[in-house]
Amino acid sequence: MLTKEENERLTRVGRGAPAGELLRRYWMPVATARELSDENPTRFVRVLGEDLILFRDKSGNVGLIADHCAHRGASLLYGRVEERGIACAYHGWLYDTAGNCLECPAEPAGSMFHLTVKHKAYPVRAFVGLYWAYMGPLPAPEIPRYDAWADKELRRRITVRRIDCNWLQAMENSMDPAHLQILHQDAGTNADTGQPRDTTRGRTDDVASLEFYEVPYGIMKKRVYRNGLLDEHPLIFPNILRHQGTQIRAPIDDTHTMHYTVSVQLARDGEPEQDEDDIPVVESKPHKVPADALYPDARFTMADVAAQDYMAWETQGAIPDRTVERLATSDRGVVLFRQVLKREIERVEQGQDPLGVVRDPDHAVIDTKVVGWLKEYVGRPRNRAEDRRDPVRA
Repeated sequence: MLTKEENERLTRVGRGAPAGELLRRYWMPVATARELSDENPTRFVRVLGEDLILFRDKSGNVGLIADHCAHRGASLLYGRVEERGIACAYHGWLYDTAGNCLECPAEPAGSMFHLTVKHKAYPVRAFVGLYWAYMGPLPAPEIPRYDAWADKELRRRITVRRIDCNWLQAMENSMDPAHLQILHQDAGTNADTGQPRDTTRGRTDDVASLEFYEVPYGIMKKRVYRNGLLDEHPLIFPNILRHQGTQIRAPIDDTHTMHYTVSVQLARDGEPEQDEDDIPVVESKPHKVPADALYPDARFTMADVAAQDYMAWETQGAIPDRTVERLATSDRGVVLFRQVLKREIERVEQGQDPLGVVRDPDHAVIDTKVVGWLKEYVGRPRNRAEDRRDPVRA
């Protein structure tokens, strides 16, 4: 269990909060590349508890700035995009992507007042079909080129879901392989018999061994099944699960999380290289009904592995009370993740870069060393019946 104070340190994501300051040392996805267009050049986003406007000006530059105009607080969501930036619809104050105020039209001719105005702005980059923002101290690090993102032989698609809970229980779930054999037991077939299973023990007896160990970019999970099947894949610190692709848990605020899944599959022979600005975005099915309701007023569909996970995350509460939990030996991965999270928060407090931050712009592609059935799955051509995975092995 955690003390109340420890729980606060690990869950709160606002500026100045320990976990919030840690998360600001990493690039965070804020939207898909398809969410900005000539017809819709502005978008409201909330990231790490901050209300921001993502926009693309008429020169093609993308910026991320504070929602409320520095003048008198009108929302820049309704601003006019121009060649040099975005102009507030209220009085026309014009900002570039760096937050510099370029004009205050109502001021006298020759006035230099606009030079005294600096609006909050964050660096933005487009990568693997997403817009990423860096909200920490400058200079910004690099977006790490993990194999799932950098391999040009892979084809990607994106799914986005908003989850009504804190980011931490989503990440703890990724360090809790024991839930797979219980929560997801009816999603596939038994590893030994090929038959569905629906029992209290689920598939628990299918697993021969389970271990965790740290790597330079996070924590590796290694699971060996009694039939010899191997599954080894990492949690990329602090908020990414490397799986068939990557699942990125980007905190919206303390009690909501945006869940981006970048799925990957090997290209077909002769298929042209994928345009990163046009990676398909797959519409996600609601995981609860009504879709915007909170537990206990919502009914979770439990229709697939994702919906089952979201039920487990959200019904713990927006931020679980970890002072009353009873951890068992099967929770050792959760305990390890919390220990690493505490350690890396302390590194940030000491002025150091935390785990996995990359500064070298010419760094090599980072091999996340996924082995076993996941590696084989990603290596298959697409659109074959045998590509349908057994989610229990996920």
